[in-house]
Formats: sequence, structure tokens, C-alpha cells
Amino acid sequence: MAVAAVLPVAPVPARVRGRMPVPLTLGLCLALLLTAGGVILARVAPQDVDIPLASETVAVGPSGVAEVLPGTQDTVPGTRVLAGPGSAAAAAAERAWLAAGTVPVVPGLGADSDLVRGALLDLHVLTATYGVPVAGWTGPWRYVWPRDAAFAAVAFARTGHDDDAERVLDFLGRVQPGSGVFQARYLPDGSGVPDDRGSQLDGSGWALWATAEVADALPPARRAAFVVRHRLLVDRSTSAVLAAVAGPSGLPPASADYWEVRERRTTLATAAVLRSGLEAAVRLRIIAGDGPAAARAAAGEARLSAAIAREFAPHGYPRRLGGRADSVDLGVAFLLPPFAEAVDPAAYARFETAPAQLARPAGGLAPGGSWRRDGVSWTPTTATWALVAASSGDRAQALSRLRWLADHRTAAGSLPEKVLADGRPAAVAPLAWTAAAVVLTADQLAR
Repeated sequence: MAVAAVLPVAPVPARVRGRMPVPLTLGLCLALLLTAGGVILARVAPQDVDIPLASETVAVGPSGVAEVLPGTQDTVPGTRVLAGPGSAAAAAAERAWLAAGTVPVVPGLGADSDLVRGALLDLHVLTATYGVPVAGWTGPWRYVWPRDAAFAAVAFARTGHDDDAERVLDFLGRVQPGSGVFQARYLPDGSGVPDDRGSQLDGSGWALWATAEVADALPPARRAAFVVRHRLLVDRSTSAVLAAVAGPSGLPPASADYWEVRERRTTLATAAVLRSGLEAAVRLRIIAGDGPAAARAAAGEARLSAAIAREFAPHGYPRRLGGRADSVDLGVAFLLPPFAEAVDPAAYARFETAPAQLARPAGGLAPGGSWRRDGVSWTPTTATWALVAASSGDRAQALSRLRWLADHRTAAGSLPEKVLADGRPAAVAPLAWTAAAVVLTADQLAR
């Protein structure tokens, strides 16, 4: 950190009155300016923070409950199973689970091909205890976020683990209130919320997107019955989204999004996810044979899309309504496949240039251009960027970001939440959102 040095200044006797000599005045002013400047620089200059790694991985113990492990020595090699009594049976069960589905093979990924298998195992172990995936296993992460759960459900469905995918949607349907608006996160046993963090509008959009994506992954003959089973989740979520965008502007009100902070202005991320949800609602209503409901969702989506194009696109897709272009974040990615049915050329052009604002020293991406300059790369942002690149036809970028993620796993092969400026994994590992996005990227590239 560069902080201006404070120059020494000769003391001024208290008895001196009147105007100071010019050299002394200039010296004192310069010293005060530099000191003040140093304070300002200390507040705004980039700093490379040091965050500990909470665990190398998480493994299933003899009781079937996941345990945080500080190293790799206690796991059966190549598994997320704790070595010791009962480990042979647990490892066999894990292999059987993998064999019941598929592990996408990505041409060109080379020596990092175990990245996808490890990501699937991370999702599996984070799901093992409660039947639904928690975001992570360490402390404040051991909850179910609708967003992370949505990514996991789609990853399970795309790899042939239909029962796991449907359990996630069942959970979302159980905890969703009558208003259709989800809380930010839930206790994994479904008994309530862990705190007063409050609701987030984007949860309804994530629920619809995930339900439609899981339906699309099923054989056509099974889709109608699937939508019927989750009709209440679809109905409540669609109603919540339509209500949120029914105002004069066509945009939703301010709401927290994946940044997990209170917002006073509408964010592009919330608007984009709700748009994605309405597109998904149209597909789900068509599967269910409900033409009028499909038309209502389509009209809402068209109105919201027009509002986004009017209010965000001309300004470079900033994070918040009325914000600066260099504050761009994942909101622009949520306007593109797989969260949208088609590539919007304007949004994709901004998606291609946005990493210049999000890039961090180790090579990954921060949550947004206006995120704090602490040197930290966030793997969920980086993995989601890879997913959108793959889904939009940029295979080279998707592969490059997957290789970066593979290179920055923990020693046990799990994907951490953060990567420090010097390349070390940090915070919690594994992280469900990152693991799911890696699996989905691989699935897209393997097609």
C-alpha cells in the first residue's frame, strides 16, 4: 500500500502571533495535505487481504454426516469419504451415485479433467446430510440459499441425478411463503430462517429458472407430470415476479441480490433474474398446457425486457439503476444463456468487455466492478462467467476459466469460495454455487 510520507515540520512557538513566514506556511500546509492525502489513500488504495482457508474439503463420516477436514490425509483417495471404519461401504455408495448419472467429459480440458468429477462430489457431499445442498459446510455457509440451490438442482438434473434435483425443488416449495417471495436463506432442515437478513426478490426468479431447466433435462414424456408436481412453486413464484414488475417503470423495486447487501436502487441482477424467471414460466406453462398463463408471463417478460433495455443498456449495464458503466457485474451475465433463451448482442458485447472491471491479480473475477479492491477473486463469479461463455458460444473463454478454477482448488481438490491475490485458496471449501456452475459449464462444453 502506497501512503504518502509525512514531512517533518518545525514546531511553531505558541507566543508567535500574526502571519507565519511564507516558507513555514507552505511547509505546514504541505505536511497537512500529505497527511490528509495519506489518510485518504489508506482508505481507497487497493489492499491485498489475507483470508484463512477454513477447510481443504468436506467428507462424509461413518454416521453419514459431513465433516470439515483441514487436510487430505483423512479421506479415501479420490472420494469425499472419511477414511476409517465404514469407509469402504461409503466409498462404494459414492461411486454408485456417480455411476447412476454422468460426469461430463470436456474435450480440451486435459489434465484437469478430474475438476468436473470433484465438483460433482462436492455437490453430493454438501447434500448428503440434509438431502438438499447447503452453500458450504463451515459456520455461516451451512444454510440453503435459493440461488445456490437452483444452480445445484440444474447441475443434478443435467448429470442424470433426477431425484436429487427434485428434492431441491421440493424443499423450495416447502419453505416458500404464500407471497412467493423467498427469504435470503433457510435452515437446511426447512424449519425456518437463521436470522433477519430478510427477503430477496430474485429467489422467485431462480426457482422458476431451475424448475424449467430441470424439466428440460427430463425425457419429454415425463415433463407434464413433473410440472404438475411443482405447480404450487411455479404458481407462487410467477405471481410474485409479475407483481414485482407491475409498477409504472416495469422494473422491480430495490432488493438485495447475490451481493447480500441492502439496496436502495434496483439492481440489474435482480431485474435480469426475474426476466429469466418469466421466460422460464412461459416454458413451464406451455408444458402444462395453460395458454392464458403462458401469455401473461410472456407479456410480463416483454415489459421487463423493454425496461431493462431502456434503463440499463444505454448506460453500459451498470450494477444499479443510474449507476456508472464500470460498476457492471453478474447482472449482465444473467441476461444471457443459460439464463435467457437467446443471446442478446448488446448484452453479450458488454459481457465480453466487463472482465476488465472485474479482474483480480490471481486471474479470477470479483463480484462486480464496484466491489472493494482487496485483491480477492471470487470463484462463483468466475465459474458463472465460464458458464455463460460456454452457453453463448465462447468455448475458448469457458475453457480458460475452467482451467483457472482447476488450478486454484484446495489440495484436496475442492473448489473454494475465494482465491487470494497470490493464488492461495481461501474462505470456505467446497462451495455449492461454484461446484454447480463448473458442472453446468462442463455439460455445455461436452455437448
